[in-house]
Amino acid sequence: MKPSRILLVALLTVAALYFLLPVYWLVVASTKSSADLFGTFGLWFSDPQWLDNTSKVFSYGDGIFWSWTFNSVLYAGVGGALATLLAGAAGYALAVYRFRGREAVFKVVLAGVLLPSTALALPLYLLFSKVGLANTYWAVLIPSIVSPFGVYLCRIYAEAAVPAEMLEAARVDGAGEWRIFGTLVLRTMTPALVTVFLFQFVGIWNNYFLPLVMLSDERKYPITLGLTTWQAAANRIPELNQLTVGGAFLSILPLAAAMLVLQRYWRSGLTQGSVKG
Repeated sequence: MKPSRILLVALLTVAALYFLLPVYWLVVASTKSSADLFGTFGLWFSDPQWLDNTSKVFSYGDGIFWSWTFNSVLYAGVGGALATLLAGAAGYALAVYRFRGREAVFKVVLAGVLLPSTALALPLYLLFSKVGLANTYWAVLIPSIVSPFGVYLCRIYAEAAVPAEMLEAARVDGAGEWRIFGTLVLRTMTPALVTVFLFQFVGIWNNYFLPLVMLSDERKYPITLGLTTWQAAANRIPELNQLTVGGAFLSILPLAAAMLVLQRYWRSGLTQGSVKG
């Protein structure tokens, strides 16, 4: 084996260990009792009791973790799906239709990609407070359906993957624009749409700052914000240290499942967009 290849493998191994070690620690820590969490070696099991710990996570506080889980699924699932549909429609329109100001609109979208979401949280809160939507599910859902990166990726992918001949043939056969988009374009753009959904789902699921600003009712919190409240109270209630660790482990399972299931579409969509770009 060439020295350069050995070096590359070594660097990739170190990078993999760097990213996987915290996950491994979380798996191990989620099986320990509160006493063992701080009193035993952190990278090895000690009297595993994962089922008991999981039961405590879901039963603590009248089962509030169930509410947080439902909220996260609602925010990430519905928000990700609507964001994907909106990004697909906008990207397709920017790629196929010719209209005045098209490139200006696309430049605004690109500017939105560069704008950090945290910078918008306070203005959004003031806006939603004015219309009476603060501390509601809509305060988190509505901002979540906007994905400038999704629009960018869908435009690039539509330009590369949606043939003009197919669209013209559908129009000659009498299909309307909405029917063309719903039956032909969405199917053709599936890799890009799955990629957008995956990115948006993960981003919304892990979002902490927007719910922190928008919500004051603990029952409307997503998992990320709820676990933070447990961690903040752990100094007074030591049991919450273990519950926070167990809840954090449970919170990554949907993300891991989504990554594994949608991985091939994700890689396909990114490859297509990078080649065209």
